[in-house]
Amino acid sequence: MTTCVFVQLRCDPGKTYEVADAIYEREITSELYSTSGNFDLLMKIYIPEGEDVGMYINDNILDIPGISRSLTTLTFKAF
Repeated sequence: MTTCVFVQLRCDPGKTYEVADAIYEREITSELYSTSGNFDLLMKIYIPEGEDVGMYINDNILDIPGISRSLTTLTFKAF
């Protein structure tokens, strides 16, 4: 069973489009949005079964140049 997480990213000034392009090229997100507020991008990711959420995000997203901060929200089956 995969784990669904939402990751918000704050990008360095002028780097949002470059970061979004790099994420898109890696084909690891099911949805990617530009947002207003404290973060620049919002993505929905399904973490493969057996993968550590933090390590997966660190190894597949946070190594992209131009990202200055991230916020990950885990989801749980509520109903």
